[in-house]
Amino acid sequence: MTVEQVMTLAPVIPVLVVHDAKHARPIAEALVEGGLPALEVTLRTPVALDVIREMAKVEGAVVGAGTVLNPDDVKASIDAGARFLVSPGLTDRLANAAIGCGLPFLPGTANAGDIMRGLDMGLTHFKFFPAMANGGVPALKALAAPLAAARFCPTGGISEANAPDWLALDAVLCVGGSWIVPPGKPDTAEITRRAKAAAALAKYRGA
Repeated sequence: MTVEQVMTLAPVIPVLVVHDAKHARPIAEALVEGGLPALEVTLRTPVALDVIREMAKVEGAVVGAGTVLNPDDVKASIDAGARFLVSPGLTDRLANAAIGCGLPFLPGTANAGDIMRGLDMGLTHFKFFPAMANGGVPALKALAAPLAAARFCPTGGISEANAPDWLALDAVLCVGGSWIVPPGKPDTAEITRRAKAAAALAKYRGA
């Protein structure tokens, strides 16, 4: 699977911070049922790798690791069963490890220099992060114009309300968002409802 294929599975990639591995499978099942198969599990909790292992068992789930910071994170994520990698930024060490492993890699970028460095490395698909703090839709629209080869997944401050504005940009293939899975014990019916609403945002792509 290519990074573009991951990014076009659904208009939203849920960004997941899961503190209890027992919640992993119910969350993944609810998201897949709602039409969001690409799941980004952030490596921000002690159980994140266990969560990836559990979610990877769910039929239809394409589970990736987020907050990947270095080559050790790359290896641990692969060993846990991650099928794509997402990082908040782009360094040479991380890029070499991520590109070398062959998994789809979505590195974080915040400015033209970041994107150009990624393009020099042969990368064309990026996370724009933190999206709202970096100037929102106008900023990415301005960056994408001279860097026409790049495609983006804006993340950071994205909500169901503003996602359509991002998805309407030609350079945006999907958005990343944490609003679909609230903290705490999962309410699977509510997660599925939110996932279905997020999946329906596909109509705004390229609008």
